[in-house]
Amino acid sequence: MRVIDVGDRGVAVLVEGGDAVERRRRVRGLANALAAARLDGVTDLVASPGRVTVVYDPLRAEHPRLRVRIDEVAQGPLDARADVPEVRHEIPVCYGGTCGPDFAELCSRLAIDRQALIDLHTAPDYVVETIGFLPGFGYLAGLPERLATPRRDTPRRLVPAGSVGIGGTFTAAYPFASPGGWNLVGATPARLFDASRPQPALVRTGDRVRFTAIDHREFARLRPDVAESASRVGSVGITVLAPGLWTTIQDLGRPGHRADGVPLSGAADAASLRLANRLVGNPATAAGLEITLLGPTLRFERAADVAIAGAAFPEVPSDTVLRMAAGDVLTLGHSTAGCRSYLAVAGGIDVPPVLGSRSTLVTAGLGGLRGRQLVAGDALPIGRDPPGRPAGCLPTRSSGMAAAPVTLRVVAGEQIGMADRFWGSHHVATSRSDRMGVRLDGPTVATDPVAADLPSLAVLPGTIQLPPDGRPIILLADAQTIGGYPVVGHVIAADLPRAAQLRPGSHVQWRQVTIAEAHQALRDLDAALGGDPA
Repeated sequence: MRVIDVGDRGVAVLVEGGDAVERRRRVRGLANALAAARLDGVTDLVASPGRVTVVYDPLRAEHPRLRVRIDEVAQGPLDARADVPEVRHEIPVCYGGTCGPDFAELCSRLAIDRQALIDLHTAPDYVVETIGFLPGFGYLAGLPERLATPRRDTPRRLVPAGSVGIGGTFTAAYPFASPGGWNLVGATPARLFDASRPQPALVRTGDRVRFTAIDHREFARLRPDVAESASRVGSVGITVLAPGLWTTIQDLGRPGHRADGVPLSGAADAASLRLANRLVGNPATAAGLEITLLGPTLRFERAADVAIAGAAFPEVPSDTVLRMAAGDVLTLGHSTAGCRSYLAVAGGIDVPPVLGSRSTLVTAGLGGLRGRQLVAGDALPIGRDPPGRPAGCLPTRSSGMAAAPVTLRVVAGEQIGMADRFWGSHHVATSRSDRMGVRLDGPTVATDPVAADLPSLAVLPGTIQLPPDGRPIILLADAQTIGGYPVVGHVIAADLPRAAQLRPGSHVQWRQVTIAEAHQALRDLDAALGGDPA
């Protein structure tokens, strides 16, 4: 086993040698042992093919000591890493027809009949290789070689929740509606992810899965009711008159669930949310509104202290407290600098937490207000006023006011050859960016043939991926937990707020730094924001 760094917030243990079955067993045992070790500052563990990635908070973990402790666990005797009990699942699948729109085409391509494809797909005991892409999305290894099929040339813009697909040598079921390029052969009525369960994801890494065929009538009978459930909402403090372009409720995110494929989420520019919360006297973890480019129009149903930080608006002052009376209307309009702004209200936005966070993850319908962006007519509850007095005005400046071009500091990734060609280039943020990632245009960086066909590995906010078109993507708060594109580097945690403020047309240049420099930069930022983000 080898230990390597993954940017400035991750350490990966590479499990090498042996066959696939042996490596899978060792990965699962190692993840179990690392979890049992309860290492200081560790927030997540992600098992993926051939490695376990330890995600840590640099403000709570001393990096050199953590590496030593991880290496000690990794090099320990195998009996100290006993496998957890094996869990088996039977998942019903309705094949073909409207449930599997690619089923007939796949039969034709593979020159097999309908029953043969069903028999082949339901025969194996699949093993969950890793969880990622979506919360609860298990990559199932063990697909018969006869069924291995490349992903579709053009991904669908929307794959229905419950769809069962084949992608390369893996098969999987989609827990949520999502874009996707897998070949859809059927659908399952099973609830693959449910945040109200003690273990939200139905399957976990190392579990075994067998599919069983059912007909359309049984599928309709077993299909869960997907009607929108109402959330508990307290007394109304704010009414949304107009939602703006993309406004969601966010806090500092939900660490600890990456093993179930749940992204961190939370504010893309956490520094600005912390600043806004500090201004009104809230704890750093209080939920506020994340506003993208075009702000909302809000009516305050009761008096409240409000602060805005991040992207600047021409008619509304930033980084200071605004005292709103009952009945006042606040209209933000278009931001003139930066991409995202954060509105904090004394007491916080008091929606129910989901998996320990009030953050909205729209792709999975989790958290916030019914798991979606705000719409006109929404009523937002406000919590009790915080005991501390509002800070009034602070000298710290919002990250939305970054100079142009924006320089982002990075730690090199594993594909060093590509990284050397990458650092000297300049890029421009495009309009195709969102909370999952900033898509960049500019000089393309050709991918190495070997690196272009990687197994899916753990990624973090800040990871810079290089897809086949050679145009990099900086992953942000809602990014998937694992990915298969080459990684040329990682934007350091201290500069993630600047990356989140890149608006279409923003120019980006890069500066490589060491992990020690990255950690010092984060400590400096934390001190400027008042410390103690928890």
